[in-house]
Amino acid sequence: MMVLSYFLLFLLASAAAAATGVIFRPGRWYEDLRKPGFTPPNWVFPVAWTYLYLSVAYAAARVAPLEGSQVALALFAVQIALNTLWTPVFFGAHRLGLGMGVLVLLWLAVAAMGAAFLRLDPIAGLLVLPYLVWLSLAAALNWRVWRDNRI
Repeated sequence: MMVLSYFLLFLLASAAAAATGVIFRPGRWYEDLRKPGFTPPNWVFPVAWTYLYLSVAYAAARVAPLEGSQVALALFAVQIALNTLWTPVFFGAHRLGLGMGVLVLLWLAVAAMGAAFLRLDPIAGLLVLPYLVWLSLAAALNWRVWRDNRI
């Protein structure tokens, strides 16, 4: 029962981050940008993010009741804050370079969170790995879009 309560709490935090995608949609501006050939189709993004938010919320819920989880949970808070920030920076303000900076910090926060989760609960730590893979792809995409669309 406790893990379910924690899961719902972390899922709520993830839903707040996901809401920025509803508020700051890619739209015509993004469609008109030059993008690399490895850009996933548009439908992949909500599917990937739904899976990632669910799995990371579950990972955090597994870690939350454990002794010594304070740093791991603080890192969860840092990464969800940075995750929430990226969309308005990139899609809202059209600040591609700043978005890249946020994404680098997000990747580092998620890597640290994954390592902290792994020490406390190996399954929770492994659940973070797809997030790091996705962020690596997102960083490569952000970098190329930034580089290829400078005026």
